[in-house]
Amino acid sequence: MKKIGIIGHGWLGERLATLMTGRYEIYTTATTEDKAIALSNKGYCAVAANFPDYQLGFPYPKWDIIKDLDVLIITIPVSDKSCCVSSLYNRIQNLSAFIGDFKGQMFLMSSTGVYPDLLKEYKEEDIPLESIAGERMIRMRYPQVNILRLGGLMGDNRLLKNYNVTNLDFAVNHIHYIDIAAAILKMIQNGTKSSLYNVTAPLHPTKKQVINTQKNLPDIEMEEVKGKKVLSSKLESELDFIFQYPDPRYFHV
Repeated sequence: MKKIGIIGHGWLGERLATLMTGRYEIYTTATTEDKAIALSNKGYCAVAANFPDYQLGFPYPKWDIIKDLDVLIITIPVSDKSCCVSSLYNRIQNLSAFIGDFKGQMFLMSSTGVYPDLLKEYKEEDIPLESIAGERMIRMRYPQVNILRLGGLMGDNRLLKNYNVTNLDFAVNHIHYIDIAAAILKMIQNGTKSSLYNVTAPLHPTKKQVINTQKNLPDIEMEEVKGKKVLSSKLESELDFIFQYPDPRYFHV
């Protein structure tokens, strides 16, 4: 059985681990020792690991299991939107020390937030990874990494109706976590390397339409749909990928 490492057992990491359990041996990281112990008690092989964005005065420890892993999935944020580039560099340095010169299949969870909020349909080539600091730094160290630009993470307890939402006439760029897992599993099966994909549901209703459907209110026709739409057509065509949840209005079904 192949071994998969998931760095970051947050909302998405937890669901990926659950969906992949039984197919693969799961190794994961948690932010605290207590959480790592709790995950180990659930049957995962978990260790505590944080990747601070300040420069450490000593080498960051290497993950003992890394040499035995076949696949590595990184779910922790590596974005320069929340910190300066130097802090991001330090964080990636610590992450790189933790995984060393890993040569296996590798996935980085990025975000469709790299695309500007303009009335435009975006494909991957509109914003190349070389323009995004975190993606560029990871690819320079690990040329085999697959970068997945994920839409807004949805499913289970994450439904748009549960949030205070503005700009109701803007299109959504959402993705159900089950489709994220399905895309990764297909890429593992195909042995995909060094690819960049948008991973968003192919339909882009407005926030108002999504909320109405989730509240069992009548669907409405919008005279004008504002905002960006991030397209996953490359993922669909190159991997022959079919979304299980193509319409964000029905993520709750």
